[in-house]
Amino acid sequence: MDQAVTYKNNGQINIILNGQTKAGKEAEGKGYDLVLPKTDFKHAILRQIEEEMGTLVGMEEMKRNIKEIYAWIFVSQKREEQGLKAGKQALHMMFKGNPGTGKTTVARLIGKLFCQMNVLSKGHLIEAERADLVGEYIGHTAQKTRELIKRSLGGILFIDEAYSLARGGEKDFGKEAIDTLVKHMEDKQHEFILILAGYSKEMDQFLAINPGLHSRFPLVIDFPDYTVDQLMDISKRMIEEREYVWSREAEWKLRDHLMSVKSMTQPSKFSNGRFIRNVIEKSIRAQAMRLLLADKYNRDELITIKAQDLIVRDEKPL
Repeated sequence: MDQAVTYKNNGQINIILNGQTKAGKEAEGKGYDLVLPKTDFKHAILRQIEEEMGTLVGMEEMKRNIKEIYAWIFVSQKREEQGLKAGKQALHMMFKGNPGTGKTTVARLIGKLFCQMNVLSKGHLIEAERADLVGEYIGHTAQKTRELIKRSLGGILFIDEAYSLARGGEKDFGKEAIDTLVKHMEDKQHEFILILAGYSKEMDQFLAINPGLHSRFPLVIDFPDYTVDQLMDISKRMIEEREYVWSREAEWKLRDHLMSVKSMTQPSKFSNGRFIRNVIEKSIRAQAMRLLLADKYNRDELITIKAQDLIVRDEKPL
């Protein structure tokens, strides 16, 4: 799969997908977890995507949505084989949630699935933000936006903090970017997929600005915050990937810290998986300094993050 093209100056951080939602729990009773026929290897594509998602925490709602999309694409292909009408649907999406809840990770997986299903010719992901679309003079914005869409053809254009396009008032060029996106969403709706992402409240306000926007996003996915248990699960997976383990005391210390931070921080200001990653990286550096000073390098010492390495008192919510 192609690597994402990141236009952000400060870099893009990709985090494990968000935890299980209420909608996801309800979906468990709707038959979305039915096992596909073992003899039918045609569904290997979906199984491969599910295996990748199985390495992530939660994601029940996303599994349900992807199975729905896969089923529709597969059945449409079968209808076409039988000479029946197989109408196409626009697959533009909106992801709503706080930072670090896995929106970019999911966009990449969707691109891979759609490429393998021949819905997208390339399946690549282009990441962009306001500065990549909005120009400095009349006509510049439309030109930049069209060029970005051109690069996205055959794949996905992922615009984070999309609501920022609507800020700045009537004279701001952001409105021109929105109008250009809306036009190409219709004209080239089967040539690329547009995914807009951002905070839930701000994205709702953004949709209200242009009456034509809401109807062009048939798939709206919510990414709720992780629970403390899910954050702990993420932390274990992250350090295991790096071949480390928490000591029991370090695990207790981290859980207590997460409970404290989540109780005192506004949800929109807590970075979820990114917060965990920052804590882990800081702890690994502290462990390295401790081992260097103690001159101890046996295997147990090298892989164990102890409570004294977990320096969380200065860790900020963002």
